[in-house]
Amino acid sequence: MGIRRRRASLFGSHSGCGTISKDRAAVEAERFLSHMSEAESARSTVRGRLVCAIGLLTKDDWLVVGWVLAVKLLLFVFGAKSYQILEDKSLQGAHAWFEVWNRWDSLHFQRLAQFGYSATDTMKAWFYPLFPWSVRLFGHLTGDYLVGAFIVSAIASIAAAVLLRRLVNLDYPASVAQGATWFFLIFPTAYFLHIGYTESLFLALSLGSLMAARTERWWLAGVLGGLAWMTRAPGVILFPTLAVEAMHQYWAARRWKWQWLWIALVPIGFGVYLMVNWQVTGDPFAFLRMRHKLFAMSTSWPWVGIREAVGNFDRTANEAEMVGAQELYFVVLSLICTIVSWIKLRPLYAMWMTGNWLLFTSVTFIASMPRYTLTLFPIFILFALVARNRFWNVVITVWSLLYFALFASLFVRGWWAF
Repeated sequence: MGIRRRRASLFGSHSGCGTISKDRAAVEAERFLSHMSEAESARSTVRGRLVCAIGLLTKDDWLVVGWVLAVKLLLFVFGAKSYQILEDKSLQGAHAWFEVWNRWDSLHFQRLAQFGYSATDTMKAWFYPLFPWSVRLFGHLTGDYLVGAFIVSAIASIAAAVLLRRLVNLDYPASVAQGATWFFLIFPTAYFLHIGYTESLFLALSLGSLMAARTERWWLAGVLGGLAWMTRAPGVILFPTLAVEAMHQYWAARRWKWQWLWIALVPIGFGVYLMVNWQVTGDPFAFLRMRHKLFAMSTSWPWVGIREAVGNFDRTANEAEMVGAQELYFVVLSLICTIVSWIKLRPLYAMWMTGNWLLFTSVTFIASMPRYTLTLFPIFILFALVARNRFWNVVITVWSLLYFALFASLFVRGWWAF
């Protein structure tokens, strides 16, 4: 009996050990399945977020994104090839394909992104801060400030194109919205959207602000408007433009909305610029003196600058064309479109055109008008409306592409191209 009990006890003990082992195996299995479930859940969450992100863009939006990327790729290839052919110099490495676009103002933005504002710099605090600050962020992430500038412009150019299509589509059919975006992307100075300049970021923020106002998200309109004014001086025109849109909505509904007061956020962007001037020079309005010192330019009536542009026809053949004829052509084009916009377009577009045209031309001499005209996006709505006639569609497209190629090829060679 004692032996049997001892055996039973031993048996029971052995059986207990087996139970413990089985329990541990079951626990490990449960943990493994739990980890697998969590991993699968994480993957599912990532996929879900990706699908949601993709779902934010419609089929027409993706078409526009494709256009932007295609134009960007073709532009860089064209720039590199034209530089090598016209300059008879080879480009070594992929980075050199970016460097040929690093000209004029882009060099100053690179320096600001890398070293910041300085009282010893010739430009001091002339340039608005948001673009170089954005380049600095992506420059730190990539280790290359030039690449950082191209990333900022790439993201902003896609956003600007998508927002323009959506904004136009609020008032016009999809065909007109797509047409306006197409003419925007092939405009003669549209290469500035893809390089280290402020145009793409400024337009993305400005169009975002106007889109927010149209969809009655006024807090967002004010925030984006402030950021736009922190990017470029024409951001000031967003203040009256948003006010005109608020009045338009008031007349349509005959009802006051306190949300319109968010427009007051727009000048904060300019306040940041004044602070930068004050920190660098000790004078928040130093930029006013710097404009005259750096460019011998001061505020004047539009006809004074226009007369100066006509006078440039007497310069050398190159200068007569680039700082005379082309400046005058784009002044006239934008003036005609400004007048027509008051007849054909929504009041906020007419206000945007009028304010910017006066800002660009009310100087003693007009410079970079072809580049500035790129930001007058209601022009592209008018182009799309006119282009419903196939003859004018071809005329506008061919004109745009020919001068796009001409100006871009001049720019990569380091020549003045606005």
